[in-house]
Amino acid sequence: MAINLSGSWVAMPIPFDKKGAIDFDGFKTLVDRQIEYGTSQLFVLGSAAEVSLLTADEKKEIIRQTVSIVKQRIPVFFSAASNTTEGEIEIAKFAEEQGADGVIFTIPPYVLIPQEDAFLHLDTVMGATSLPCGIYNNPARLGVQVEPETIKRLSDRHANFVVDKEATGSVYQLVQVQRLTQGKVKIMCCDSPWYAIALPTLAVGGTGFANIGGNIIPEEAARYSRPWTSIEIVNESRELYFKYFPLLQELYEVSNPVVIKAALNLLGLPGGHVRRPYQDYDGEGLKRLEKVMTELGVFEKYVVR
Repeated sequence: MAINLSGSWVAMPIPFDKKGAIDFDGFKTLVDRQIEYGTSQLFVLGSAAEVSLLTADEKKEIIRQTVSIVKQRIPVFFSAASNTTEGEIEIAKFAEEQGADGVIFTIPPYVLIPQEDAFLHLDTVMGATSLPCGIYNNPARLGVQVEPETIKRLSDRHANFVVDKEATGSVYQLVQVQRLTQGKVKIMCCDSPWYAIALPTLAVGGTGFANIGGNIIPEEAARYSRPWTSIEIVNESRELYFKYFPLLQELYEVSNPVVIKAALNLLGLPGGHVRRPYQDYDGEGLKRLEKVMTELGVFEKYVVR
């Protein structure tokens, strides 16, 4: 399968039933919907999937089931996030065995390692797989930022290092990664409105958004996430992104995927429940979310009838 790593790369939630079991039928519905509306690729087992609340066996089953559900209709990358270097290698090798299209590595959370140790960790895990791979650079959750110079060192050593999933608020980071790797490593940024780096990412030559907004407005996200290859695309991207910015603000009001699941459930889709310590979204926040979705025509277009 050709993987161009551009456009809308949607981070998928995992639906749970009231007892906390994974609803794979519901997950299939969500995957099929993404393919129907033009999403470019899927990202599974990231923060939107409540990955830190999954067991090792559940992660493996999600990988198996996702590959079976997707059936090579769309590229799918899996997060190999783990608390140890060895743990990330194990997940990456399992994903490769199951037929994944790629894997994403992270800095292990909480350990707060220095930059040289971050390089050694990522160098080791990238060398352990032949799959296309990338990093999820998310210092807010992980405690360590992978610096542009480290990304360049990794790019020089690993031909399979193809994407940098950026979740920082730094345009400097975007410029330096693009400049130092000369576009070899594709930048696909987080769509958090609090970072607001989506349009700057495209402006410096990034290729799309690794996003959660596409869970709710998949067709619009696919359109505003396209690389800027013409002035018409630039104008449409800016117009749509500004229009749906209030929805992104609501979706990021609470840590992912709490509001995503609530929005999916409002649409009649199988968003399911969250796992503790998360709590299902309700109260004034849910009312505000429903109001924004109504005003933007989300129900009119996407509600399941």
